[in-house]
Amino acid sequence: MSALHETLRRYVDDGTVPGAVGLVARGDAVEVVTAGAQDAEGGVPMDRESLFRIASITKPVTAAALMMLVEEGRAALDSPVAEWLPELADPVVVRTPAAPVDDVVPAARPITVEDLLSSRPGWGFPSDFTLPAVRALFGVQKDGREPQACPEPDAWLAEPARVPLLHQPGEAWLYGTASDLQGILIARVSGRPLPEFLAERIFEPLGMKDTAFEVPKEKRDRFTTAYRPDGAGALEVADTPDGQWSRVPAFPSGGGGLASTADDWLAFARLLLDGGEAGGRRLLSPTSVSRMTANHLTARQRESGALFLEGQGWGYGGAVDVGPVAPWNVPGRYGWVGGTGTTGHIVPQSGRVTLLLTQVAMENPAPTPLMRDFWRCAAGA
Repeated sequence: MSALHETLRRYVDDGTVPGAVGLVARGDAVEVVTAGAQDAEGGVPMDRESLFRIASITKPVTAAALMMLVEEGRAALDSPVAEWLPELADPVVVRTPAAPVDDVVPAARPITVEDLLSSRPGWGFPSDFTLPAVRALFGVQKDGREPQACPEPDAWLAEPARVPLLHQPGEAWLYGTASDLQGILIARVSGRPLPEFLAERIFEPLGMKDTAFEVPKEKRDRFTTAYRPDGAGALEVADTPDGQWSRVPAFPSGGGGLASTADDWLAFARLLLDGGEAGGRRLLSPTSVSRMTANHLTARQRESGALFLEGQGWGYGGAVDVGPVAPWNVPGRYGWVGGTGTTGHIVPQSGRVTLLLTQVAMENPAPTPLMRDFWRCAAGA
């Protein structure tokens, strides 16, 4: 029994999660371990092909798709997004982060494509959720774990356009909203719905046969039941296989809407490790991959986002380790965590991929003890 299996088994046995899939890969050497079951009743054993709501480890996929459009010259990193998102043409900014939402000044410059990719458009969540402009954004930025709760993209986009920016464009790293804006931007630049664009340009070329914004009926026997802590030490059902992911939502979230499997996400991770090439076919340039996986934040921006980043930087769609904060942190390690209990990372220097899929929601932005123990174990594998 491997150390990785022992780690997952321990959290299944104590009731923290009903089941889990863990993957550690380097080149052709891939270790995948499973523990527990797809639901708390233990009806279906967890399997390598089990499907999960991957939440925010959707973000790197969305960023890669947007970079494809940049490479094609259909958008540029310094292009104002208002060219395609006119709703965002005239943003205003609160005078100070603590100011009321009606105490605003004009944005000093337009929001650009690169602002969205680096999560610095001025909308999003800081470490302090009590700020008036942040509370106003909570009325717009719904929980991505309930994809059917949002209206279609055009209607949704009208809402953040009425919320003032918390910071000037490019000034601060803020979590969340930028990736959903990326998804809408991809659809408008390409002239195709986001699910179609991702399927044609990323999923089909990489053989990601189970990754989508919905899980069709014939695959739901592999789809995990989702849970959340009930506040009393137990778990309660958050979503069933026939629930939120049984149909494509009106708003396909580029920030966290995908369902996927361990091997599918591994295929995407290998695309990045291989500099944008897969199966002899180039999907992204090495330059685009390098930009995605490089830190774009200043020390001050990293510090202001400490609730989410824990000392890390941010590339496009994922965090980037900039120092050995913990045993598993390696400078250049790129990836992210998902609020449904998922984590996915690559380490370009060593060619390593680490992936953890569970079906229990996080209670706050801090990685869970299971995630940290998985990372510790994977770092020593």
